[in-house]
Amino acid sequence: MQSLHPALGTENQSSFLVESRREVIALLRGLKEKNQLISMMINDGSEVFITSVLDLDDINNTITIDSAPSQAANQRIIEASRVFFEGLLDRISIQFSSSSMQRIIFDGRPALQCGIPISMIRLQRRENYRINTPLSNPIRCQIPLEINSEFETIKLSLVDISCGGVAMLDERKILDNSIGRIYEDCQIELPGIGKIDLLLQVRNSQDLILLNGKTNRRIGCQFINVSNGVLASVQRYIMKLERERNAKLTGKE
Repeated sequence: MQSLHPALGTENQSSFLVESRREVIALLRGLKEKNQLISMMINDGSEVFITSVLDLDDINNTITIDSAPSQAANQRIIEASRVFFEGLLDRISIQFSSSSMQRIIFDGRPALQCGIPISMIRLQRRENYRINTPLSNPIRCQIPLEINSEFETIKLSLVDISCGGVAMLDERKILDNSIGRIYEDCQIELPGIGKIDLLLQVRNSQDLILLNGKTNRRIGCQFINVSNGVLASVQRYIMKLERERNAKLTGKE
């Protein structure tokens, strides 16, 4: 079957496909009600815009999406042959697409609208469960680089972490983001756990256009030849984050 999402490639999606209209609407409503940020991608993922679901109208069969920051970007979106969307809902990746976007005015401001999709992908990879790292006090990955014939250690903020790797933000776009590029002697200080030493390999890269028009680069890296000790530390940190978040949700901080 044809992939709904450029990042999924040829992965067998049949077991992840949601075709029930009631379930599709429930997932979209969840993204809206929880104010989840979602990625809106065109040109096979080469352009990524951060957006959100503003409205869901199951009677008129429409979804209203926050527009991109510029008129030129919105024009490229509505002219794209297909627009892909991806967001996280309760730790599960929700993916859908549209081949017909249009501009509208919603609550007095520009927005984009498309039809409710007839199917979606709901994808949970349990073996490498990812958890978002804190935004208020970011964890940083230290990466030694040679810049202008001098060695410098740069620090990039983590976006998420799993037992398989990390995603980082490279606002200065200083890293070589070529797929397969390996970075040696990297370190991450995990709060409450300790420092871990890592060999990182670039697996994916996306240039994000934020709602305020600024850009950032998200780089996903895989752990290479990771030791059991490091894996145990990462797992303990993930469980620690889970406990803290559950405590916040239940008011038991």
